[in-house]
Parts: sequence; structure tokens; C-alpha cells
Amino acid sequence: MILIESLNIYKRNEQSMEEEHKHKSIKMEGLDINILPEGCISSVLSFTSPLDACRSSLVSSIFQSAADSDVVWERFLPSDYQEILSRSVSPVQFSSKKDLFFHLCDPFLIDGGNKSFALEKSSGRKCNILSARELSITWGNDPMDWSWKSLPESRFSEVAELRTICQLEIHGKIYTGMLTPNTTYAAYLIMKISDRAYGLDSLPAEISLEVGGLVTTGTAYLRRQDSQKQKMEHLFYSNRMQMLLRSRVIEGDGRVPCDREDGWMEIELGEFVNEGGEGVVKMSLMEVKGDHLKGGLIIEGIEVRPKYHV
Repeated sequence: MILIESLNIYKRNEQSMEEEHKHKSIKMEGLDINILPEGCISSVLSFTSPLDACRSSLVSSIFQSAADSDVVWERFLPSDYQEILSRSVSPVQFSSKKDLFFHLCDPFLIDGGNKSFALEKSSGRKCNILSARELSITWGNDPMDWSWKSLPESRFSEVAELRTICQLEIHGKIYTGMLTPNTTYAAYLIMKISDRAYGLDSLPAEISLEVGGLVTTGTAYLRRQDSQKQKMEHLFYSNRMQMLLRSRVIEGDGRVPCDREDGWMEIELGEFVNEGGEGVVKMSLMEVKGDHLKGGLIIEGIEVRPKYHV
């Protein structure tokens, strides 16, 4: 009996020591976090992301102070942010590097109002929009073919509206230095269709994107197809080749416009990986195979933004 009681006492003491050791460990872990110098925490956070830095500020007051420091947000800003600020149409006022970062996350006009620039809030990656004036549009300066007008829903002072033309060609380019290195990007044509549009869904448009000598191509449908309209057009089209091309797009070979949050529509022109360095990305949309007239396409510009595959 004495031996059994002794064993029980030993086990209780052992359990008590383990619990005390565990409690001390937890306490020491908390102390380790709190006694770290603020500068050290800031340096560590600068290697994370803007989203992670904002989340870490909820850990404690020390982390909040460290997460708000210029050391952290200077790292999240693009290395050429001062040059970008110098190109802004309106002066950008800021009180700290964190304040500047979130100012740059709101799109603003640069280069005389012909481009829009912004940072992606979660990652700090660059986003750019080239206005229609920055694009090369065939016969774009001919008032018989294209009209330039202002729309209240556009971020730019002018958009281009196709009046009537047979051959549609839209080209754009952007230097890779305006983009974030080691990032997958995609280019999107920002557009609308007017109520009096015609001829835009007769044939698919050809899309292409070229960077570093690598060219990707595809087809796109400028207008969403209406099933009743399809049946009517089958009665009028006699060219079997045109119908074959159209059927390929309808069956899913070509891209179609998608709605954007800003009220416009977009068509993806292609994607690429920006590996850094000095280079040029060339983007285009063309419909030159049909000899029919087309009109009613409204072009706001081309956006180049990071793309994420889910």
C-alpha cells in the first residue's frame, strides 16, 4: 500500500511539473514576441505582403506600430514610385509611405491623362490602362470612320466610337518597365456596344499578344450572340466560309465580352509572364477578313493587370 501511494504521489508531482513547464513555455513565447525591437518586427514584415502587414497589425500594439512604419511600406512601393508620381496629372498628397501606398491603390491619371495607373491593394503589383488615344486605331483620325467623344462613365476624357468601317484594326503596346517583374499579366480590351451597332458579330476578330518574340493568337467575338439573331442570319448569309468561321466562335473557339465592375465590358487579348528587364508588350485585335461594314463599337482602352489562375 505504501508503495502504491508513493507511486501516485510521484505521478501527481510529475503531472504538476509538466503543467508548470507548459505554462512557463507559453509565457516565454508571449514574452519573446513582446520584447522584440520594433525595428526588427518592421524588417520582418517588410518581406511579407501589404495584406499580411495589415493583418499583423491586429496582433498587438507593438505589431501595429511596426506594421505602420515607413520601413515596411517603402518595401511595398514600386522602386520607381517617385518617377510615377512625377507623371501624375494631379499632385498626390501623403503623410507616410503607408498613406502613399493606399493613395496609389486608387487609379489615377498619368501622362497627360492618356493612361491610368494603380497598385493592386493585396500585393502592390502594378496595373495600367492605356486610353483609346494611346492606341493605334486604323483610320482612327478619319471622322467618317471613327468619332471621338466624352462619356461620363469613362475614366478618360475621350473614347473612340466606330462609325462605319470594313477593316477593323486596334493595336496597343506597353513597356515591361511599367509592370511588376516576375508576374503573370493579361491584357484586356475595354469596350462597349452602342444601341445602333451592326456587323460586329458577322465574323470573329483575331486577337494576338507578343512579348520577347513569343506570339500568342486566338479569336474573339465582339458581341454576345443572340439565339434568335443567329437563326435570322442563317437565312441571309450565303457565304459558307463565313458561316463556318462564325460557327467555330459560337461553339466556343473564341472569347466573348465579359462584364466589368465599372460598367464596361472586356475581352482578354492574351496573357504573358513579365520576367523583368526592358521589353515591349504588343497587343492587337483585328477583323480584316470580312468585307462587310461594321459600326457601334466603343473603345475606352486596353488594361494590363496581374492575372491569377484559380
